[in-house]
Amino acid sequence: MPEHVSSASFLRVIWSAVGGDKALAPRVAFAGAGDLPSAFPVSDLAAGAVAAAALAVAELAGAAAASVDRRLASFWFRFSLRPEGWSPAPPWDPIAGDYAAADGWIRLHTNAPRHRAAALAVLGAAGDKNAVTRAVAGWRADDLEAAIVDDGGCAAAMRSLAAWAEHSQGRAVAEEPLVWRSDGNGAARATASADPSRPLAGVKVLDLTRVLAGPVATRFLAGYGADVLRIDPPDWNEPAITPEVTLGKRCARLDLRAPADRETLLGLLAEADLFIHGYRPGALEGLGLGEEVRRRVRPGLVEVCLDAYGWTGPWAGRRGFDSLLQMSSGIADAGMRRVGAETPTPLPVQALDHATGYILAASAVRGLTKRLQTGVGSSWRASLARTAALLASEAAPEAAEPFADPSVADLADGVEATAWGPARRLKPPVAIAGAPMRWDRPAADLGSSPARW
Repeated sequence: MPEHVSSASFLRVIWSAVGGDKALAPRVAFAGAGDLPSAFPVSDLAAGAVAAAALAVAELAGAAAASVDRRLASFWFRFSLRPEGWSPAPPWDPIAGDYAAADGWIRLHTNAPRHRAAALAVLGAAGDKNAVTRAVAGWRADDLEAAIVDDGGCAAAMRSLAAWAEHSQGRAVAEEPLVWRSDGNGAARATASADPSRPLAGVKVLDLTRVLAGPVATRFLAGYGADVLRIDPPDWNEPAITPEVTLGKRCARLDLRAPADRETLLGLLAEADLFIHGYRPGALEGLGLGEEVRRRVRPGLVEVCLDAYGWTGPWAGRRGFDSLLQMSSGIADAGMRRVGAETPTPLPVQALDHATGYILAASAVRGLTKRLQTGVGSSWRASLARTAALLASEAAPEAAEPFADPSVADLADGVEATAWGPARRLKPPVAIAGAPMRWDRPAADLGSSPARW
């Protein structure tokens, strides 16, 4: 089947952003006709981002070729898990959602208890959807957004693509690279995996990420043999997506405000090859885990980090999630206009999160390859906002043919004994010659393992 041009275009952009040799991009073949319905080429972004991560693994493993199934890649951007006899928790808090303000639309993100409390406190409303709807209607969207954010919550007024392009943060993000890259300090040269079928075997990944891009990245790494240890705070839970994203990982808890737990983390970091986190700028420094400390504890570390609204501009470090970025950046407004709807129309999947996750994975593996070649560590940074700019730079075809829904034929062999019950997974969206994607552990609950390698 001929290569899908737009998928390959996204691959080339992402591969260039992570410093890959452009001559390697033709190693990836794309298959699968159709698209997820959207005002933007979501399926092409999905396939291109997955392909960049796969190509990084193929480069590390010396594999001759890789292929990506556009349809499966698109469905992995939704859910890969098919529970048998049980159901995951609801994905959204009852208050979360889009609301009509006095002059437009605003989205409240209230899945975390502290974010819910901030929104309700600003609105002076009880935890009731109707009460919140009435309270929001009395605010201008920008004013309510600012008030909730200032109180430690998460909200985003809906803007058009043009308004975001003129916004100070939109202008800042447009000037940023898709991936920031810098060299770290040196270490003893690492060795490659002794098992060519598991290119990341022996790689220790310290994962301090939460919903959703970071966990997608580390799930991908685990699929090629990496030893992923996820660390969460004692009070953090994300029940709706934990079964989806903890595949292949061990999950522990540490309170990094407690000296003993911070020392435990430093001990883990001293043995880590990859450190992936989603802490906002300055947060690790505030915990006594700043860059100088990390480099001293683990010379040669490959560090990959994630931000929501970008790394420069007045909103650098603002709390954010995929659904909020879609409102801020004009994506939800463009979707609404495309279909003639009266309410915000987001992407059919949380494509900013998932695509950024695979960009992070590609960055991580390229960092490992560089360290094998030079003995030097590196730092990599990406953001949901910059991924949004990449997606918004192209419009979807007018007459896109929708994919057929997933069927039993799309499921991998075998039953996964998750911590919640049996389940099936979709087949992997990637095939790398000589290195099949598979996971050594079923999905596990947060805090179910000790904090040790």
